[in-house]
Amino acid sequence: MTRLVELDDSGPRKLEASDIDDEKGDIAVCQCGLSDSFPFCDGSHRATRDEDDDATYVYEDGERREVERVVTVDDGEDE
Repeated sequence: MTRLVELDDSGPRKLEASDIDDEKGDIAVCQCGLSDSFPFCDGSHRATRDEDDDATYVYEDGERREVERVVTVDDGEDE
């Protein structure tokens, strides 16, 4: 399975000692792209448990929908 994730930040987030969860003693970093407290995990990944391995999904306003086709466009700009 894949997920279309849109991010609007343009740089990395440096994790600080204050990011450590005092109760758990760890830092959980989001890997699904759905967390409302990104880059930290908030448990949103639970919504992905029944995703089909051969499908691509987009999550909008808490709703999941399967995407039939993904089209990317090269705007011709050099980076």
